[in-house]
Amino acid sequence: MEPMMPKICRKLEDKAVELIEKSSLFAGMINPDVTLAVGDLVRSMNCYYSNFIEGHDTHPRDIERALSEDFDSSEDKRDLQLEAKAHIEVQSMIDSDVSPRNALSKDFALWTHKEFCERLPESMLWAKNPDTGKMIQVIPGCLREDFVKVGKHIAPAHEDLEKFMARFEQAYDSTRHSKVQKIISVAAAHHRFAWIHPFLDGNGRVARLMSHAYLKQLGIGSRLWSVSRGLARTSSDYKSLLQAADSPRRGELDGRGALSEKALAAFCEYFLDVCIDQVEFMSKSLDLKGLQIRIERYCTYEIDAKNLLPGSWHLLREALLSGEFKRGKAADLTSKSPAQARKVLSKLVEKGLLVSETERGPVRLALPLNVLDEWMPGLYYR
Repeated sequence: MEPMMPKICRKLEDKAVELIEKSSLFAGMINPDVTLAVGDLVRSMNCYYSNFIEGHDTHPRDIERALSEDFDSSEDKRDLQLEAKAHIEVQSMIDSDVSPRNALSKDFALWTHKEFCERLPESMLWAKNPDTGKMIQVIPGCLREDFVKVGKHIAPAHEDLEKFMARFEQAYDSTRHSKVQKIISVAAAHHRFAWIHPFLDGNGRVARLMSHAYLKQLGIGSRLWSVSRGLARTSSDYKSLLQAADSPRRGELDGRGALSEKALAAFCEYFLDVCIDQVEFMSKSLDLKGLQIRIERYCTYEIDAKNLLPGSWHLLREALLSGEFKRGKAADLTSKSPAQARKVLSKLVEKGLLVSETERGPVRLALPLNVLDEWMPGLYYR
């Protein structure tokens, strides 16, 4: 499995520093209350793209239905909805810091696998032995006890998994690395975890959640952007570079370990480029000036179509800029009578554009699926 890290070169350092700078600027853009709405959206988006990488194409609307416990009558479609719901619930726990603290650890991997698989339907908890064709049950949160082959890669024997996971945890111990090295280690660990392939099934999803969690722990990632979106949109590169990094050392100038250091470096460059691209994309999508223009345009159209009431834009703008506001403020914001302002507010709540914890509590912005094409175009395009 060595080397665990590529040789730190100027190119990798520059990419890590660029990611630090852009993520720092992005983090200060959004009101904390608006972040809650964006976080819900990004978890759903993360799930959608992670499913796509696994070959499970679940429509965003079916994911939204699953979160409301509205499951399809088709068993296959319902199972995919349950899988999506499981992913979102586990990422929500990670975003709320319920997960084990060290994301690049055996404990985190076991916890993530267990929490995810326990939420899956029984039909999804089976994997096929590549030699015998026998179906083997996947045990949530347990290292595999069978032989695994992924493409051309033969994963380590199950008897050696404890040793490989111990080396994995030691190599990526955050106390051993600088800030820049930690960021590069997210990418390196993503591949090396997939190479170990500690579970019968679910390794790719656990690896992506692990990367999300560690970036968040470093203060680089957040609930505002998703690396899975970028990986899915370049899925052929993602899979080919992962596979290339499985390669043995290519001569005397290719590092000192058993595996290719150059291929690992290439994967790390790609992974960091994806992270930078996704921070830039979400920064543009959530840029206040552009977002205000798009929401105001949407309101004008919906008011003309009699779907919303005049004054709606003023309430949505307040929620966007302030995060949340008390219901009693609606009259001042809309310059309408209290009775008419309540009607404007109620319509926005009815349409799911504003949400509240209680019937009379403050309201905050929501990002329902049916407005995303107008408000934040491109989120679900591949």
